[in-house]
Amino acid sequence: MTKRSGSGTRRTTTPTETQEYYFRIAHAVRLRASCDKRLVGAVLVQGNRIISTGYNGTPEGMENCNQGGCYRCSHPEEYSAGEGYDVCICVHAEQNALLSAARFGIAVEGADIYTTLAPCFTCMKELLQAKVTNVYYLGNFREYENDLDLQVKRLVAKFREHGECQRLVMPDVDPNLSRSALEGRATG
Repeated sequence: MTKRSGSGTRRTTTPTETQEYYFRIAHAVRLRASCDKRLVGAVLVQGNRIISTGYNGTPEGMENCNQGGCYRCSHPEEYSAGEGYDVCICVHAEQNALLSAARFGIAVEGADIYTTLAPCFTCMKELLQAKVTNVYYLGNFREYENDLDLQVKRLVAKFREHGECQRLVMPDVDPNLSRSALEGRATG
């Protein structure tokens, strides 16, 4: 199936059994996220082995987002959707996966990443620069409704020169899982 949107043509398919395995792990990893908004998990895989994982949250040693550690998340009334990321202190799941690998001296060149949400523009740049080969994600790319949409298309095209950048669908996994939805399921 092919789907068209502002960020370009994207193939949407069901994951293979192996891809589903990595997405289920990314889903479990994201349950550790401290973000008040979306819970995101990422798994870096090299040669069919997990080399690193990451979830979104504040830098290590800082107060968690859900405890007031992120000004943007603590003051949602001050920011429209998609704004104020320059004051958001949270590190994205994909960034944390890359940084954890670097911290422990693990090469990521040629790796695949499985992430529960389409990477943001900045994470896409970082994944490309780190020479990650394939990007598999759930959810959709954010629509910036400006020139960033063109830049995201360029990044996706660059990934597709040597690998894949593909949205996969797992109907039982909500890519936009929020802390409040998670807590609602636990009490409901």
